[in-house]
Amino acid sequence: MSPRVISLLKAGTVIVAVLLAPGAVLGQAQTDETSTWTPPRTPDGQPDLQGLWTNETITRFERPSQLAGKEFLTAEEAAELEERTAQRRAEADRGPEPGIVGSYNRVWFDSGTKVLSTRQTSLVVDPPDGRVPVLPEAEEKRDYNFAKSADSYEYMSVWDRCISRGVPGSMFPAGYNNAYRILQIPGYVVILYEMIHDARIIPLDGQPHIAPHIRLWMGDSRGRWDGNTLVVETTNFHDRGWIASSAAAGRMKGIPTSDALYVVERFTRVDPDTIRWEVTIEDPNAYARPWTVVMPLSRDPDYQIFEYACHEGNYALPNILRGGRARDTAAAEAATKR
Repeated sequence: MSPRVISLLKAGTVIVAVLLAPGAVLGQAQTDETSTWTPPRTPDGQPDLQGLWTNETITRFERPSQLAGKEFLTAEEAAELEERTAQRRAEADRGPEPGIVGSYNRVWFDSGTKVLSTRQTSLVVDPPDGRVPVLPEAEEKRDYNFAKSADSYEYMSVWDRCISRGVPGSMFPAGYNNAYRILQIPGYVVILYEMIHDARIIPLDGQPHIAPHIRLWMGDSRGRWDGNTLVVETTNFHDRGWIASSAAAGRMKGIPTSDALYVVERFTRVDPDTIRWEVTIEDPNAYARPWTVVMPLSRDPDYQIFEYACHEGNYALPNILRGGRARDTAAAEAATKR
């Protein structure tokens, strides 16, 4: 498969990402407030976020119970966790037990081998316990959809259906395809997501959000600069999405979104190779209070984005539904024999 040539057209102009020079890594204590590094500027004066960024990691989405009250790992603890993860993956690659179908081995995944450079114990940083305040009714709807996933496509993940991972779900790490290309032109920032090849165009010209009755899978985004930080507010969601669609998000996979979802992201380039990404999620129909994820995005100029031909290779979805119909047929035949 040939590498994907990435270009976006506006008023006849081809937008090509500019990859930037290498530099240091974000340290545990460094934030956009404490960093003295000054980011470069685009020709029209915007802080330059352009480049190819990745966020693969073994850091858990929510803080594990055994790390309750612990916000950061020590360097020794991080190294031990990375070693345990490598050993566990090597054991899994030896093959499944007899009678178990198993899954792909690790060569087909790209979920990272390291904890985040910040050594935080979870992607969720607020609430302070690193746990998302999910409402029971949202968990019930998630469980209902999972139980009926072989009954109809409408209960399946919108990622499995090759539609979208949504906002902010498209930025959450997954098992593979954790790359993002950021491009800038006067008045716009564009984020191209490797997974599902969504292209998100964010206006910076101060125009209001679209009419309230228009509802979208990825919502309606509007950006502005707060110093060196790009602040993006997204509204106008409908109620058919999921906040996270990858198993890497743990129990958050399948939590439904509602039309009340409101998302605020902050992109701050804190050194030549790092963007600090922060997102606060508010949805009173799913959560008891707003919650926040923070993680670094790391520049990787050698990474190649290939075409993500989702529909063309999506054999799993019809096969799951065929399996469900075979199950229904077997149950009906068993009932007639009673």
